[in-house]
Amino acid sequence: MPIKNRFAELHADITAWRRDLHAHPELMFDTHRTAGVVADKLAEFGCDQIKTGIGRTGVVGVIKGKTDTAGRVIGLRADMDALPILEATGLDYASGEPGKMHACGHDGHTSMLLGAAQYLAETRNFDGTCVVIFQPAEEGGGGGREMVEDGMMEEFGIQEVYGMHNWPGMPLGEFAIRPGPFFAAADQFEITVHGKGGHAAKPHETVDSTVMASHIVLALQTIASRNVDPVEQVVVSVTSFETESKAFNVIPASVTLKGTVRTLDLDVQDLAEKRVSEIAEGIAATMGGTVDVNYRRSYPVMINHEEQTEFAAAVATKVSGSCDEAPLIMGGEDFAFLLNARPGAYILVGNGDTAPVHHPEYNFSDEAIPAGCSWWAEIIESRMPAA
Repeated sequence: MPIKNRFAELHADITAWRRDLHAHPELMFDTHRTAGVVADKLAEFGCDQIKTGIGRTGVVGVIKGKTDTAGRVIGLRADMDALPILEATGLDYASGEPGKMHACGHDGHTSMLLGAAQYLAETRNFDGTCVVIFQPAEEGGGGGREMVEDGMMEEFGIQEVYGMHNWPGMPLGEFAIRPGPFFAAADQFEITVHGKGGHAAKPHETVDSTVMASHIVLALQTIASRNVDPVEQVVVSVTSFETESKAFNVIPASVTLKGTVRTLDLDVQDLAEKRVSEIAEGIAATMGGTVDVNYRRSYPVMINHEEQTEFAAAVATKVSGSCDEAPLIMGGEDFAFLLNARPGAYILVGNGDTAPVHHPEYNFSDEAIPAGCSWWAEIIESRMPAA
């Protein structure tokens, strides 16, 4: 089954929804307007049940098929939140909220799942129950974890779950997926280096926190180059170096480093966490200072389940004619929490030749809408064929 004709008919409507969401971005769990739009649309479509406030501001809709002989329940998830980025697209429908922007395409994800929900509620050509999940706070807030911990899977009896993300640089409307580890675990660290401040002209009277911190920044790179097996994947990035002083002639008493560690294997994750602390503490002790290390594990590795990935790829091939093998991605994705709770799969859909995600000039391509909607609808109709 190629792209469904109904989505060609709905394309203008879905595009309008998407552009409205784009113009009104909301961050983290503060997705009240977006959640309201979603809930109103689901009610308009005639969903059998709608629940709001799951995972703080998440929305869930239930669509029952014409029959339910096997008692199957499948969840489809889209994310709703935006990013704290100042938009630079110049679009007519650009963000009306300065410093907030849909720079990752969640406006497109939400709109495509709404389009699929409308079609499924109209046709109900499946045997079972479809649960559409609209999640807040994917961008660092762990909204997926919140929805799972709120008992979403148990309350709605979800047995499998599927998700999708647009991907700039991939041909428009084409798909890619891979089984097993797909998106990386995303850890965060903050290292406060304590020394003894003083006048920059008298460094011998100080314990220079900037020198200590600089050595730590460089030494942390040896985790990837000298501690982890070269065939494994690990990224250690220091992204912030802040001192308590802004003066050019003052050696500060402390420096704070912030950064992230990305891994695709639990043993590598354990090793990296251990080495971050050991390196920071060792260098500080050698140079006469001390450190406080705060290491936080955020999103786990997102792991696609084998059977569901094979099925998702087959559906993608039906829709677009092919499905490529996706690369390993060192970015984090909190759909991992849903895949830890239930079997399922996560797929990429091409966004064409656009700016990358998390870029102020990024924009979701509305031409990807029919393919994305068709994939979600076909997941339900092929996994739970009408009796």
